[in-house]
Amino acid sequence: MSKKKDSLSLSKVEAKWGLILALPAILGFILWTAGPMIASLVLSFTSWDAVTSPKFIGLSNYRKLLIEDPLFKKSLGVTLYYSVGSVPLVLAIAFIVALLLNQKVRGLAFFRTAFYLPSIVPAVASAMIWIWLFNPDFGLLNQFLGIFNLPKLQWIYSETQVIPSLILMSIWGMGGSMIIFLAGLQGVPEQLYEAVEVDGGNWWHKFRYITIPMMTPIIFFNLIMGIIGTLQTFNQAYVMTSGGPNYASLFYVYYLYLNAFNYGAMGYSCALAWILFLIVLGLTLIVLRSSSYWVYYEMGKGR
Repeated sequence: MSKKKDSLSLSKVEAKWGLILALPAILGFILWTAGPMIASLVLSFTSWDAVTSPKFIGLSNYRKLLIEDPLFKKSLGVTLYYSVGSVPLVLAIAFIVALLLNQKVRGLAFFRTAFYLPSIVPAVASAMIWIWLFNPDFGLLNQFLGIFNLPKLQWIYSETQVIPSLILMSIWGMGGSMIIFLAGLQGVPEQLYEAVEVDGGNWWHKFRYITIPMMTPIIFFNLIMGIIGTLQTFNQAYVMTSGGPNYASLFYVYYLYLNAFNYGAMGYSCALAWILFLIVLGLTLIVLRSSSYWVYYEMGKGR
């Protein structure tokens, strides 16, 4: 009986210390994540300029952005266009590069570092590099086109070319997805490939029936993170294009930023933030629901 009491006492002490040690993280979440989210939800029903007291206006902010504000639809369309173009392209190229870097060749450490390094370059420094590359007069990309006698492009200075240009630029930051793909490829059991060879299979059979199914959880993860990341695109518009030309690169988060800090419409920007939250949540749930049809785990198909 005494041993049982000692065990219960020890469990209570461990639970107490566990709570104490976790308290900084819990308080940080409440103060810096949950608290601001709740505050922004409340402020989304107000008219507030961050100086005077908030004035409750009900659903007026949501009515305005859904019915009256043409730039809301424009920014949402621009962001979705960029996301649809960028996410599949980055995933495909990151996966191909990871396959190449998974081979046993000389200088492998150098190549892995070279492909990953651009993803950790500061966002502003990266944007400045690409502004120079995209320059229609002396940019490196137009000089490259000139080698093949191809016409020069306006890149980010053209209303029709700015989003495709930024999609091309997004490949620069594929290092994070590439590393995750590479880690997944190195976790595929070698005996599975050996079994295919014993059955007379070639490289295509290995890729189709072993690599792809085993990598679907990694593809699923990178897809979710890619969608969330591209829907929050901000740096390109802020540093490179200022939302132009003619609002062609007016990304949603940049428009939210303009309303909050340029136009002094904090309440309206909070409403924009919550609409974005619902869009991200909805798309994430759709991908999660679809995973049962194409994501495979060791115990079977995704659930």
